[in-house]
Amino acid sequence: MRTRVSWTLVLAAFLALPPFQRDRVEEMGFGEIFRIERMRVDPALTQALRSRWDREANAFAFPWGHMIPRLEDVSRITWLSVYGKAVSGYTYPCYHDIAERLLDLPVERRSSLVPRIALQKSLGLFEVGKNGGESEDEYLERLARVSRRELASEPWPQADLDLRCFLVLFLGRLLFATRGDAVHCRFLPLLVDLGEVGGYAWGAAFLAHQFDCLSTSDRQTSMSVWAYLHLPALGRGELTRPGLVPIARRWESRRDTRHLADQLKRLQEAIDSYPYLDVVWQPYLGEGDEGQPWLAQARPYFGRSVWLHALNLVLSLNLFLTQRSLGLRQSVVEFPVRDRFHWPGWSFHGLHDTTDWRERAREQSENWEQKGKGVRSDATTDDAYLQAYALKYGGKVYKSARHQVDVTGEIALLRALLQSAVQDREAAQRQTAELRSELERVRGTGAGGASSSQSAGGFPSLLEARLAGAVLRTEEAQRHLEERERDLELAHGHAMELQGERDRLHGEAQATRSQRDQLLIRAEAAEAQVAEMTRELATLREEVTRLRAELLAQQTLARGLQQIVTDIGRSRSRSRSGASVSRATGASVGQYLAGSSSRRRNEEEERRRQGEGSAHDGGGGGEMLPPPDRREGSGESGGGQ
Repeated sequence: MRTRVSWTLVLAAFLALPPFQRDRVEEMGFGEIFRIERMRVDPALTQALRSRWDREANAFAFPWGHMIPRLEDVSRITWLSVYGKAVSGYTYPCYHDIAERLLDLPVERRSSLVPRIALQKSLGLFEVGKNGGESEDEYLERLARVSRRELASEPWPQADLDLRCFLVLFLGRLLFATRGDAVHCRFLPLLVDLGEVGGYAWGAAFLAHQFDCLSTSDRQTSMSVWAYLHLPALGRGELTRPGLVPIARRWESRRDTRHLADQLKRLQEAIDSYPYLDVVWQPYLGEGDEGQPWLAQARPYFGRSVWLHALNLVLSLNLFLTQRSLGLRQSVVEFPVRDRFHWPGWSFHGLHDTTDWRERAREQSENWEQKGKGVRSDATTDDAYLQAYALKYGGKVYKSARHQVDVTGEIALLRALLQSAVQDREAAQRQTAELRSELERVRGTGAGGASSSQSAGGFPSLLEARLAGAVLRTEEAQRHLEERERDLELAHGHAMELQGERDRLHGEAQATRSQRDQLLIRAEAAEAQVAEMTRELATLREEVTRLRAELLAQQTLARGLQQIVTDIGRSRSRSRSGASVSRATGASVGQYLAGSSSRRRNEEEERRRQGEGSAHDGGGGGEMLPPPDRREGSGESGGGQ
């Protein structure tokens, strides 16, 4: 159920209805809902329960076994009807026409959602905001007063329209609430004939909706009171008004100011270590039926496995998994799996065809009409079931962080067997006490009427002997159970010691893993440094290679320049050598020419002297000219000089 604002709005609309309309709501079986005080939401408890829900089995999987909310829980806690016709019928891809006809409200095409504001205004709920300083009672009274002005006060057709609008708000916003601001009207086809509304099993549909909510993570559930009754040692609820009916009126959610995560952690630990003997399997044994005449009609459905219907939502109530809630010993059963125990419908959203769910789920509808299937058990102990349960779930049933480290199935099995042995011993003790009291009573009556006993063939004596034998057998069974309980306690203690040793070793392993993780982190950091240094080294190598290439290029250029300089030097040296040679040659030639000139002059003088001598010797002869070549040489010689 939705709480707070939605609850206040729906309650205000109910209080605003004229008396004849409220009587019609009472006849439909919804009146007692509005006598329940608005309860605070317990999100931590809701989340803890949701985490234990097994969607395949439609049951809670606790360390002590399966537990399932039953039709009797719904009937006694809420007083909703759990007998009658199944809440089944047609669903449509579009509710536009039927909403306009029955509600006079707009609905979008291909939708089942009625705008919340328009629906509230049709009931006179215009200003729904809470004023500053306004108490909860004043707020509720103001809403009801404003709404009362808009509602029909006489049983005319407008009154039927008002009642349908109220029922759509009640069903879509409170009883079968979904996410979002809009209100679904998928139950509207069942409201065509208002006289037939009370004939449906709305409580069974509500239970199916709760199963659906527990299978999801986005909606609230109404399992708080169920948990208060069956798991009282959790201490989440306060019994403030004992004796009131329905039972939901007796309880208040206990305030818890701790952080939600801390609450959830403590709840998970409390459930994991919950005392098995404190689990209340049958909380209604002391409840009477006074003032609840419908219980006689509902009782045939209480102890039976049956299919629950809420239009397209068809889910199984597997009471054979929780026979202990019926006062029986839990026998070994086949646990449901999704492949074999599937359901024809799951979610309303996405259905695009007109569907008659009475035909589509005919087998399940017939199952409801036949009141399901009875639950029987011939088991004398829960041991076999608990062994199978421990093998299937093992440590998965533990949700707290303390049990997250792979709790072995053996320890869970020993706990379950010990709990079963304790229950058997207590049952044997009760039976022994009853037999002893019966034996004492028979002995007393036998001593007072010995003559009549003799005339009756000694019947009291025979009964006394039988009772004495039964007492002896019961005492023997009790002693056997006590021995078995001691053995199991020793085994459980040994297992707990082993678990402690394992936890210690696990702690050491955790420390080792922590050290290993630190070493891995360091190694990764070192590897990162090595990789970084490798990258830097590669960069340096590339830089060195580049510098080497540049150096080689510069060396090549230097050698080229040096060669050029060498060549230039050599050419200059050759030039200087040529100049000195030419000067030396010129000097030699000069010397040679000078020497030649001197020789020629000497020769000429010699010849002249010889000629003069010849003339003197020859007398009268003329002067002899030099040969032509000599004359030319003298000329050249003179020119050279």
